[in-house]
Amino acid sequence: MKIVTVDNQKKAKILRKKTADFNFGSLSKAELRKLIKEMRQTMKDADGVGLSANQVNIGSNFFVAQVENKFYSIFNPKTEKASKEKIPLEEGCLSIPGVYGPVERPDKITLTGLDINGKKVKIKAWGLLARVFQHEVDHLNGKLFLDKCKDPYTIEGFEPKNLKSE
Repeated sequence: MKIVTVDNQKKAKILRKKTADFNFGSLSKAELRKLIKEMRQTMKDADGVGLSANQVNIGSNFFVAQVENKFYSIFNPKTEKASKEKIPLEEGCLSIPGVYGPVERPDKITLTGLDINGKKVKIKAWGLLARVFQHEVDHLNGKLFLDKCKDPYTIEGFEPKNLKSE
């Protein structure tokens, strides 16, 4: 499984498209478990904490995340509540290698969605977990962290020009 990056013009278009709701009838339980396992491994291999389906060229609405040794796979996620208090924190993205910058996001959120069995979940998250969830939901809605970042910078010489949405 390969991560789609913005420098691959042909495939990068999927990063700017809103994903379709996940259809649990499209895969068997075994296929879905295998897909989640592959995404988790891809995320770990890239030293990431979250990975949305469209980052691996899948146009469905779900993501995987791992924060503090707790693993999540959330389907059709929605941010239901968000605190008014916003905190700036540096973010990066596996699809935009070498680019980082401060992004202001709510510190606490309530996320709803479905688990791997199609059962409703509701997660109250704060700190890093809330940030990861918001970053991944943005991906699923066709948004990149650069759309919210005021001062992106690079470490590896990658130029972040022309990456923000119009």
